[in-house]
Amino acid sequence: METREVILFVFDGLSDWEIGYVTPGIQVPDFQKRPGAWRVRVVSAGGRPVTTMGGLRVLPEGPLEETDPAEAGMLVLPGGMAWERGGNGEALDLAARFLEAGVPVAGICGATYGLARAGLLDRRRHTSNAREYLAATGYLGGDLYEEAPAVTDGDVITAPGVSPVDFALHIFRRLDLFTPPVAEAWFGLFKTGRPEFFAALGSALEKGAPSGAER
Repeated sequence: METREVILFVFDGLSDWEIGYVTPGIQVPDFQKRPGAWRVRVVSAGGRPVTTMGGLRVLPEGPLEETDPAEAGMLVLPGGMAWERGGNGEALDLAARFLEAGVPVAGICGATYGLARAGLLDRRRHTSNAREYLAATGYLGGDLYEEAPAVTDGDVITAPGVSPVDFALHIFRRLDLFTPPVAEAWFGLFKTGRPEFFAALGSALEKGAPSGAER
């Protein structure tokens, strides 16, 4: 089975918690319906090491500049204040190339600000930290803004920084990573912490049930 890559762009000051559910969901095979179908590839501008907002040192696997959308399955952009300061322009250029190639892009928190600034949310339904937050970019997509914990419109996934679980769920669905019952139970467990979802997750994994409700 071919393993496809989800490209994770990292940069100094990125918000650690916003991708905290995404990366293990893709990397750990336990819940997946096709273990090994996906892996995370970490890239940065110039391939340089970065330090997250939480002080973690990240050693990327390669440079952003050598990333080919034709060889990837998704681009994930975490938040951080650099987007609001006009930074990460090279990542926005790459996001535009991904979308032109029909490859999904997922952005959370500050990354939605960058996507809006680059005009990539002008014609797509989306969400962010607040309507006013994105309006400050001067973008043209204000009428398509939705008050929601996460939104998927075509090849673009967006979420506010307070919704990392919802962000991860939308990514998992787009990658077809889990069966629907596993995704539903996983979401319930990490969103609410209620023990019945732990039991539901175990049951879904055991039964491999083919159906589940969408959120």
